Amino acid sequence: MNFHQKPNMFVESIFLQVQDLNRSVSFYTNILGFKVLKTSNDGVSLSADGKTEMIILQYNEGVREREARKTGLYHFALLLPERRHLGAFLAHMIKAGFPLQGASDHLVSEAIYIADPDGNGIEVYADRPADAWVWEEGEVEMSSLPLNAEELLSEGIGYEWSGMPEGTTIGHIHLHVSDLKEAEKFYCRTLGYEVVNRYGSQALFLSTGGYHHHIGLNTWNGAGAPAPSGESAGMKLFTIMLSDMDEREKVLERIRQSGASFTLDSQRILVHDPSGTQLALSVK
Repeated sequence: MNFHQKPNMFVESIFLQVQDLNRSVSFYTNILGFKVLKTSNDGVSLSADGKTEMIILQYNEGVREREARKTGLYHFALLLPERRHLGAFLAHMIKAGFPLQGASDHLVSEAIYIADPDGNGIEVYADRPADAWVWEEGEVEMSSLPLNAEELLSEGIGYEWSGMPEGTTIGHIHLHVSDLKEAEKFYCRTLGYEVVNRYGSQALFLSTGGYHHHIGLNTWNGAGAPAPSGESAGMKLFTIMLSDMDEREKVLERIRQSGASFTLDSQRILVHDPSGTQLALSVK
């Protein structure tokens, strides 16, 4: 089952403000293996399949080091099509000598964690089959167990890493928020996500269509954490795809009723969540 196509709501792209455009392009192309889709004087857009814009990098004069202990991006997650791709990616990272920040078995998936040159967290992962996920009373079982690296590496034998494979998507995005209850109200009541896992009192996982999560929320940077300034390197925007224009109108009406400020940009709805993170709601 494809959880990253309509009628599900999924993250399609992410916009990052960077301190050094050449450095970031080198990382995303040479280390992660993205393809350059478009370039401008101050920006580059990247794709896995050579057609779909997934990551937009932009440099603005005066951009400072990514501010700590703020709301916004915790990590964005790149979902690879098959487990063998993840095994080959791990072998590639070892060969490149690139430092890993972590590696986990989440029961529903296996994941490798790294950071880009500006300190943005990135998860590269592969899902286990959906029929192997364990659900109880509407919540999916997830954990953070040690990854069996040897077994994963053996899965990638015979497949040489040559860049992000076609079919790679942004599987989910995980955000620092200032107030978990307010964030839940916005993403669930206003946008239409469903809670699929409560991780104690400090984190929440949301999805549509029975996925283990399209959105993660946490207060690990502290309840009441402020939003970053406009000069901070990091995520400036992410795009959620809605199923169709009818769904767009329903979501727009709920945004109006919630009192959240928004603007309309062509077919996109631009809105900030209660923690100050900007997102675009779009329809193909």
